[in-house]
Amino acid sequence: MTLLTYQVFQTVANIGSFHKAADILGLTPSAISHAISSMERELGFTVLTRSKSGITLTNYGEHLLPYVNAVLNSDESLQQAIAELNGLKQGKVKLGVFSSVCTNWLPQILYAFQKDFAEIKIEVFQGTYDDVYDWIKNGVVDLGFLSVSSAKDIPIQPLYKDPLLCVLPKGFRKNTSSPYIDIAEMRVHQFVTQRECTDADIQNFLKENSLRIQSHYHVVDDLSTVALVEKGFGICLMPELVMHDIPYAVDCYPIYPPACRIIGIAALNPDFMAPAVRTMYNCIIKTYKQADL
Repeated sequence: MTLLTYQVFQTVANIGSFHKAADILGLTPSAISHAISSMERELGFTVLTRSKSGITLTNYGEHLLPYVNAVLNSDESLQQAIAELNGLKQGKVKLGVFSSVCTNWLPQILYAFQKDFAEIKIEVFQGTYDDVYDWIKNGVVDLGFLSVSSAKDIPIQPLYKDPLLCVLPKGFRKNTSSPYIDIAEMRVHQFVTQRECTDADIQNFLKENSLRIQSHYHVVDDLSTVALVEKGFGICLMPELVMHDIPYAVDCYPIYPPACRIIGIAALNPDFMAPAVRTMYNCIIKTYKQADL
């Protein structure tokens, strides 16, 4: 099988359409179909299921995709290394981000990096902690922002301590003698919560402090959570970074005991990166790493 065959398989797997994959790769749909059929004949098993609803991976295809990603990433690394030896700074970096990094840091990262390295292309994938973790493990992205607690077995460089805050409707708290909100005060309130894959650090805080919260509202994104809090449906815990540009009328208080999430930049193998990826990795660390981490 050729690298083009791998590129066809990867693109169809990610897009779920022969026609869209053909547009992206500059091929005809029949050439895409022929490449996949030839691949399946050579492998001795099918990698895609074709149906009226679209193209999906078979179990064999799902198992094979991370290896195909690894082959293509290795070829990209080789091409970048050759370009670097020729004095050129070029290549591609695929970066995974979660919501608050996407809104607070990503625009500056893209602007500053492409100003200095205009020939390096950046592809961004936004998702939850779990999404970014899976993308790194499967070779979909080269680098990904995660909290340290959600990185699991992936090496991560800690960058930034992001304190957790308690968020309440504006003016909801009548007793303002204490600048903090402690566990005892939290226990009496209804909560708006997010799925565990989106706020692992908050879930860890709740478990560590035996805080069994009551909640009828389980949402996914930060804005939805704070919007429900604003309208009086409960309180929530949020990292400080999330609250920087929230447009809702709410009050934020430090919590006691204090807690934070630690944001870092993760890579599957930090010792072996393509030149463009290494350049991006070092730029992120230089810009965002706090002195005490």
